[in-house]
Amino acid sequence: MTDPSPANGEEKDPEIELFVKAGVDGESIGNCPFSQRLFMILWLKGVVFNVTTVDLKRYPKLAAKHRESNTAGIDIFSKFSAFIKNTKQQDNNSLERGLTKALKKLDDYLRNPLPEEIDASSTEEEKASKRTFLDGDELTLADCNLLPKLHVVKIVTKKYRNYEFPAEMTGLWRYLKNAYVRDEFINTCAADKEIELAYADVAKRLSKS
Repeated sequence: MTDPSPANGEEKDPEIELFVKAGVDGESIGNCPFSQRLFMILWLKGVVFNVTTVDLKRYPKLAAKHRESNTAGIDIFSKFSAFIKNTKQQDNNSLERGLTKALKKLDDYLRNPLPEEIDASSTEEEKASKRTFLDGDELTLADCNLLPKLHVVKIVTKKYRNYEFPAEMTGLWRYLKNAYVRDEFINTCAADKEIELAYADVAKRLSKS
C-alpha cells in the first residue's frame, strides 16, 4: 500500500478551493449569501481551504442577447414527458404529434436568421440561418438549459418509442451536430445507456385498454 504522506513527514493540506463573487474593487469578497454560507460551514468544520474571489465583470458573458433564445424549445420536455409516460395506445399518435410540433417550433427558430444575420442592404430574400447555436455562434446559458434536455429526449424516445427527430428538421439537426463536437457538451453528457436506464421505469408500455 502506498503511503500518502509526503516524504518530509508533513501532512498535506486538502486541496479545497472556494470561489466567491468579488466586490466592487474586483478583489475583496463580494455580497453573496450562498458563498458566505459555504464559507462559514467550511470554517466551522475546521476544513483547510483557499478562497478565490471572482470578478464577474471579467468573465465571458453567457447570457443570450435575444430574449427568444431563452424560450426556444421551452415546451419540448413537457411534451416529451407526456409522450413517454403515456400507457394508452389510442393516445400515442396525438402525443407524438405534440412532441413533433414542439420540435418543429425549435427547428423554425434555428432556421430563421437572427437580426444580425440579415444584410439590411441586400435585396435578396432572407436566407436560412447558418448560426451554430441558439443565440449565435457561441454557447450561452440558453444552450446550457436546452441541450441536456434535448439530448435526453433524443435518446429516450428512440429507445422506448422508436421515435426519431424528423430528418427534414435541418435546423435542429445542425444544432445537435454542432453541440456534439463541443467538449463542454459531450464531456458532460451521461452515456446513452445511463440515460436509458434512468428512464426504464418512467417509460410506460402501451396497452390497448
